[in-house]
Amino acid sequence: MIKTEQTGVHTTITPELRKYINKKIGKLEKYLPKDARESAHGEVFIKESKNKTKAQHTAEVVLRLKHETLTAKETTVNPFAAVDIVEAKLKNQLRKYKDKHTHKKFHHKVLAKMRRRTI
Repeated sequence: MIKTEQTGVHTTITPELRKYINKKIGKLEKYLPKDARESAHGEVFIKESKNKTKAQHTAEVVLRLKHETLTAKETTVNPFAAVDIVEAKLKNQLRKYKDKHTHKKFHHKVLAKMRRRTI
């Protein structure tokens, strides 16, 4: 489970929203390389801004990893929907991160074996 700190700006985070954030952001751990799981730390900011007609909720997640910092931000009418969209954005970023930072040695060994077989 990714450790998260949750902060409400101009709003309070309800226990239901806090539980929902922990569930959604916490399950992103399965997309991390195993060596980066212990050091992963997330900061979640839920901001509320009031327009003339309606309130807007912004969810921003800053995920600090071993080699990089990933950020995703989304604004919607519903804070739960904003968390869902941010989770989807972070999934894509984490897939790229994992491809970039894992199994380089393994891939080089496999490629070397394949080259030897074709010769």
